[in-house]
Amino acid sequence: MKKFKTTGLCNPSKNYMVDITERLKQIKVMIDNGDYFTINRARQFGKTTTLAALERYLKDEYNVVRLDFQRIGDAGFKTEEAFVKSFSRAVLQKNSKINIPKSINDKLLDFINRSSGLAILDELFYCLIEWCSCSEKPIVLIIDEVDSASNNQVFLDFLAQLRLQYLDREDDEDNPAFQSVILAGVADIKHIKGNIRNDNDSKVNSPWNISADFNIDMSLSANGIKGMLDEYEADHNTGMNTKLIADSIYEHTSGYPFLVSRICQIIDEQLVPDKFDSLNKAWTKQGFNEAIKILLSEKNSLFQSLTGKLTNYPDLKRSIRSILMEGTTLSYSALQESISQMEMYGFIKNNHNTVAISNRIFETLLYNLFLSDEEIKSSAMFNEGTLAKNIFVEDGRLNMRLVIEHFIKTYTQIFGSLEDKFKEKDGREQFLLFLKPIINGTGNYYIEAQTRDQTRTDVVVDYLGQQDIIELKIWRGQKYNADGEQQLVGYLDHFGLNIGYMLTFNFNKNKEQGVKLVKIGDKTIYEGTV
Repeated sequence: MKKFKTTGLCNPSKNYMVDITERLKQIKVMIDNGDYFTINRARQFGKTTTLAALERYLKDEYNVVRLDFQRIGDAGFKTEEAFVKSFSRAVLQKNSKINIPKSINDKLLDFINRSSGLAILDELFYCLIEWCSCSEKPIVLIIDEVDSASNNQVFLDFLAQLRLQYLDREDDEDNPAFQSVILAGVADIKHIKGNIRNDNDSKVNSPWNISADFNIDMSLSANGIKGMLDEYEADHNTGMNTKLIADSIYEHTSGYPFLVSRICQIIDEQLVPDKFDSLNKAWTKQGFNEAIKILLSEKNSLFQSLTGKLTNYPDLKRSIRSILMEGTTLSYSALQESISQMEMYGFIKNNHNTVAISNRIFETLLYNLFLSDEEIKSSAMFNEGTLAKNIFVEDGRLNMRLVIEHFIKTYTQIFGSLEDKFKEKDGREQFLLFLKPIINGTGNYYIEAQTRDQTRTDVVVDYLGQQDIIELKIWRGQKYNADGEQQLVGYLDHFGLNIGYMLTFNFNKNKEQGVKLVKIGDKTIYEGTV
């Protein structure tokens, strides 16, 4: 029986293998070219799984030495001697796979067993150069979890030796050297360098400035996700619409491997019998929404890593909050330090040269985090939503019109008339604070990223299979309002809905406050005005 795992990738399938095989082909081109490079991706993005697949993919043509620096403890980086011994030990443990020549094997054993005299990097690299010279196949060195070497000068010296070996080969192709060196981790070498030395030059002049750019997409495609679901479906016969579920998963995860795997695992293992009486009912859009709700409420290692970064880097948190809560648009620049950090840790991506949150799951997680910060401050709006939550559900359905009516009354009671200092983000934050306790535990919400800016925001709510779209905006005249109505109509068409909602924050003193019904073609829009 096919099962889903959260080790970075889902269950292998033909379509998924198309994804990863194409990725391996692209990486091999870099290796064939003799490139030294770094694979930097956020936590649980499938780096280790990809490297394991790469090792198998290259074995006929290359001698692949794949090491994991997590296996070298802190003591192994304290001195050159300790590092040389630990590195030699790690290489010898691979002997059954890479068939190390006896002369090289003996030298590595000598480094480990020396009772007097220091084993130094120079000696280690003369040994490695000799190995490159006598090896029947070109050698590819892969080192995973290089983050484990952070704050260790010995590791930088190791990189410097690799760099010298590379430059010697560039000067004379007859000089023996590794065919390719691949370093994998979250932080890039410049960030590791910056952790060790504080002077400005050390942050720029990394010993890894020989590194080629690695721009290969490691996310899963919607087609790859569908392939995995097709294989699962062949075993379980749930009757699911694999394309619908795959597209929904991709829309929420943007192909982030751990998130893809975790959603599938939750549907497969946790929804029956607690939420549904069979897998046939679990593998539906309603089951998918339940899985999203469970995922967003759990404390997994990926989410802890993300939120931990916000705690450790307050400036990073402020930047992310500004993007989400204030609709701030940031131009993407890989050279800008805060943007580089946000991308390195997996928070953001480059979306047509604009900074965007990496995926819908992360975005909702972060919204929940920022809103929780306000809840802890005893937010009046959150408290009112909590007290009134039971009146908004009728026959198991959420009455969104009633939610908007009560929000308008509550907002006016708490804040009074709108003033010029009001910002769109204030309305967005207060509406979400009011809405969150009403749907909490039963429904989900997310912000449509394509419409999140400083002028309008679309909130999409899923509640027990019912979907509602609420457009939030500031009043800027009748024409702008009419344009907003047409945009909402188009959005309703996209979702296959006939009823939508608009919430406008209006500064005009003669405005008509409340909710009115507007018909546009076959669409019904409830327009609320604060």
